[in-house]
Amino acid sequence: MIEAGRLLRSNSSGCVVGCKLSQENTPAFGSLVRIPLTEKPFYQVFALVYDINVLDDGLVRQLVIAEGVSDEIILDNRLNRNVPLELSALFVGYQLEGEIYHLLPPKPPLALDLIYTCSQEDLCHFCGAGRFGYFRHILRLEDLTVGELLATHLKNVSEAQETVGAAGWIEAATREVITLLRDDYANLMRVLGALSDARLEYPQPL
Repeated sequence: MIEAGRLLRSNSSGCVVGCKLSQENTPAFGSLVRIPLTEKPFYQVFALVYDINVLDDGLVRQLVIAEGVSDEIILDNRLNRNVPLELSALFVGYQLEGEIYHLLPPKPPLALDLIYTCSQEDLCHFCGAGRFGYFRHILRLEDLTVGELLATHLKNVSEAQETVGAAGWIEAATREVITLLRDDYANLMRVLGALSDARLEYPQPL
């Protein structure tokens, strides 16, 4: 298990995670993460990272306007200070015992709960359950780069499937996105543009 950080705050639809700025295993934009809550019965929440904020403090503000700041000082500030990286993540489902649900979790995680980056097997297992029900959570986001988020997520799943050995998901997922946005032409065009830029490979033409 790859520990990514700890939860800072949450509500019924998402959470904010704090990570070390220098942490190499920090989840990237579009990554699926999981938050284990109980062992018996086993219960964990899944979330999709949709925003990353690099925070500052008084020292950073001073360094920005200072002249002749050495590389050593900048590196020391990045590695040794306790200014966290904040990740905003959208809840997209949960697992109760062995069953995956693409629903909002019954209750949000608590502050300081550990967050883990999903493995490629976790990603394929979550996305392969059900019929893309979690897409509705992504598409209801407002004032966000929904197209880029979907494109990055689909690309991540496609690459994971190549490793795990699953197939056929990417075509069905793209068709589902088109169906869900068929009455929202402007948003559909933005999403399809992002999917095109992601250079997804489809075994068969859509």
